[in-house]
Amino acid sequence: MFDRDKWQEIFSTISKNKTRTVLTGFSVATGIFMLIFLLGAGRGLRNGMTDIFAQDATNSMQIYGGRTTKAYKGTPEGKRIQMVNDDYLNIKKSIEKLDVISAMSYIPGAETISYKSNFGNFNVSPVHDTYKEIKNFDILKGRFLNQKDIKENRKVVAIQDVVKEVLFPKETAISKLITINGIKFKVVGVFHQPSFDDNSREIYIPITVAQKVFNNNDHLQRISFTLNDISVEESKNVVQQVTYQMAAKHGFSKEDKSALWIRNNIEGSQSFASIFTAIEMFVWIIGTFTIVLGAIGVFNIMMIVVKERTKEIGVRKAIGASPKSVVGLILMEAIFITAASGYIGLIAGVGLLEMITKFDLIYKIYPPAAIYFINPQVDLGVAVGATIVLVITGALAGFFPARKAARIRPIEALRDE
Repeated sequence: MFDRDKWQEIFSTISKNKTRTVLTGFSVATGIFMLIFLLGAGRGLRNGMTDIFAQDATNSMQIYGGRTTKAYKGTPEGKRIQMVNDDYLNIKKSIEKLDVISAMSYIPGAETISYKSNFGNFNVSPVHDTYKEIKNFDILKGRFLNQKDIKENRKVVAIQDVVKEVLFPKETAISKLITINGIKFKVVGVFHQPSFDDNSREIYIPITVAQKVFNNNDHLQRISFTLNDISVEESKNVVQQVTYQMAAKHGFSKEDKSALWIRNNIEGSQSFASIFTAIEMFVWIIGTFTIVLGAIGVFNIMMIVVKERTKEIGVRKAIGASPKSVVGLILMEAIFITAASGYIGLIAGVGLLEMITKFDLIYKIYPPAAIYFINPQVDLGVAVGATIVLVITGALAGFFPARKAARIRPIEALRDE
């Protein structure tokens, strides 16, 4: 029940020691502010990195050919491993939990792309139609490549939105013909692909067309695939299976780690989540430690308050005040100072995070960093957790001074000078 007299007494005590109370409250508020800001910043960093990782499906793998570092069966070290179409077909047949698979080829020589008087140098990647399911991006207009494009060797392309802005600044791109190294291709789709690379300007064409018209044989630059319902341990077995299979086919030691480079996003996603969980735990520890330092300040204040009010507390007890009521009074004051200061820090921290998001401050200060820092915020669970920490530290800060006050004997208190 609300006890008006107790609260008047608490505010009276605080008003008598404004500077001391404000400085102590400032330390508590700073602790909460730092905790909230660091947790929000950590969340923003996690969102940014998740967005970057999301460019590739989290259940995907990519295989690149490398160069051997070990001699093997008469072949000297330094042999370049060139993947070919048969590797794509063998992996497609042999992986048990394979979902979708796509290879990526390349176009030898300069890639000059033009439409009428507009032109530019863009990255042209020959892929299968399934590549869209491995590389996450959004179709803005039209469609992506399909199976008919692959089977019938259609000269079609899907272009990134930034490419569209260069080649078709004032008109629609769909069904228009662009020229790639002197050969006409029909635009069938425009897509948006988030990337941490500012120079990302992609054009995708059917891999069968590229291998036929640009004369790069059946060489592959990359093989990508996704896996269904697979654990991290199972994904490691797939990496081993692919390595052994490719080693037997291309004649290199299966122990040679440089012959192939296999990016396992399933394992990487788990490591990524573990790292950020550890960072959040570290922030909580640092933040809580900072709050505890502030609570120690509150503890010191309450010890001084008890000392200064020793005679008053003795009189209270002499006229019938119970130890419980004395403890309650001291605890209320300690919790009030801690909670009020902490709440100010909480609001300041949330307010700063909201300002960063609303006014896009990271982008305005340093644009390249904006992609790594997206939507920093704290959720309700963090706010509840911070509130619980505040109440506990406030109670602990006031408990020992309160217990000391409750043990004061009236006769000794009245003798206190």
